[in-house]
Amino acid sequence: MNAAGHPEATERRGLELTPFRGLRYDPDRVGSLAAVTSPPYDVVVRPDGLHHLESADPHNIVRLILPQASTPGARDRQAASTLRRWVVEGVLTADPEPGLYVYEQRAPDGALQRGVIGALRVTDPADGLVLPHEDVMPHIVAERADLMRATSANLEPLLLTYRGDGSAAPTTEIIERTAEEPPLLATTTEDGVHHRLWTLTDPADLTTVQSDLAHHQALIADGHHRWATYRSLRAEHPSPSPWDYGLVLLVDTARYPLRVRAIHRLLHGLPVQDALTALDGLFRVRHLRASLPEALTALAEATRAGNAFLLAGDGAYHLVDRPDPDLLARTVPTDRPLAWRTLDATVLHAALLAHVWHVPEDSPAHIAYIHDAAATVAKAEQDGGTAVLMHPVHEDVVRDLARQGVTMPRKSTSFGPKPASGLVLRTLD
Repeated sequence: MNAAGHPEATERRGLELTPFRGLRYDPDRVGSLAAVTSPPYDVVVRPDGLHHLESADPHNIVRLILPQASTPGARDRQAASTLRRWVVEGVLTADPEPGLYVYEQRAPDGALQRGVIGALRVTDPADGLVLPHEDVMPHIVAERADLMRATSANLEPLLLTYRGDGSAAPTTEIIERTAEEPPLLATTTEDGVHHRLWTLTDPADLTTVQSDLAHHQALIADGHHRWATYRSLRAEHPSPSPWDYGLVLLVDTARYPLRVRAIHRLLHGLPVQDALTALDGLFRVRHLRASLPEALTALAEATRAGNAFLLAGDGAYHLVDRPDPDLLARTVPTDRPLAWRTLDATVLHAALLAHVWHVPEDSPAHIAYIHDAAATVAKAEQDGGTAVLMHPVHEDVVRDLARQGVTMPRKSTSFGPKPASGLVLRTLD
């Protein structure tokens, strides 16, 4: 038997998803399930976000995924100690038997997403089974690896998508049949999203799901750094071991299409006027008298004709488009497909950040990546920096580049809805 609790597969044709004993909050030991959940670690963007989540409940999962201490080592030790204490105290308890978990999210506007959570065998990009579409930042991978080593746990699932047969797929049939039964847990988070979770333990259902997924490949929708962390930690531990697997949520986008949003940039220490001055002769700049929604609509229209960005931070919005072809020829690498060379994120990083504004993209002191446009603008206005608002990339472009083995610039897309952290954890002890 392997560490995930089933016979070692002799032929790995596709995704290998395995049951695990989920570690979950005991609802009798916490104020409410909603109060102990959190967005994924990299989506806590409100200026008071950490304090807000920590204040919601003393057992909020953010104390594990984003522990606060004076040094990185102290943070990791604190998270490990907190996790052990919560298990000993019964705040977190393990389910009695291994299973897969059906997970549902229903947004206030009625949008519905369902998928299955399990422990997925970790593979390399060359295997062509789990396709990354973005580069990662080594220092973040190192930080996540230190945290996972210290806690010996996968604290939150990353989001993967695959293209199944929609409602006719065997996995989808099991998911939707399961969703008609009473859930293991249900809660509504403060953003109005309703979450429900069920466990699959029937051997026939588990075999059906595993056999179905064995014919598919997946795209990393959210969690590139955590997947890279899984790969790094797997390499440290002789196989077979629990580190051969990582916690994921798999969603069939033929049945439940994801929403693709942009991830915006906040440039610290670069005032908007300085950013605009540097663009003289290189881009067309138009100053908009508009609200944020109106400005984003103008950005969407401009991207139909080519690369465009929206700058903010000085109380106004500035639409930047029509890049100088000579600038692009000098700065954008030519050894990638045309679809990659013409991405807004490619032009932003290769031309603007590297050659026009001279902003190091790997330095948190110079650049931050924020999912919410309004939060990016507010932070830029507060700090005197420049918000660079982006238009989202279509999922088909992302998937096509990933299948070609071409990664996009880091933080190019934000797929959602993302799974809430804190509903089910996986320990590796």
